[in-house]
Amino acid sequence: MEPDVDIFTDGACFGNPGPGGWAAILRHRETGAEKKISGAEASTTNNRMEMMAVIRALEQLKKPCRVRIVSDSQYVVKGLREWLDGWQRRHWKSSSGSPVKNKDLWERLASLKATHALEPVWIEGHAGHRENEECDRMAKAEIERL
Repeated sequence: MEPDVDIFTDGACFGNPGPGGWAAILRHRETGAEKKISGAEASTTNNRMEMMAVIRALEQLKKPCRVRIVSDSQYVVKGLREWLDGWQRRHWKSSSGSPVKNKDLWERLASLKATHALEPVWIEGHAGHRENEECDRMAKAEIERL
């Protein structure tokens, strides 16, 4: 049976655009083993950092997994749940016909979604969720390191 993994993510940006950071905590549900990852970019947007956290976390997985992604980003959660398949069918156009923003990252997520069984879950940010608060601190610390 495939392993079950929880991924908690967050992105942050000082200015939008501006310097940004992302962070993720990966936790194997059965063993409780955890891995924390984070990074930063000098000039980016908050949405891109939210997406990068998910991308980098999924890229850590060595084989196909069932993954619950916990994010405070409606953009990421709705994108994975509701919008991505339609964007692909419409050749990366929105329902209004305009080009999809952050297409490069959505293409990476589409590829990862084809490998893993994803369950995106939205949680309210800055509401005391332990892992979300930790990811927020990690992402902001990465910005400070730039």
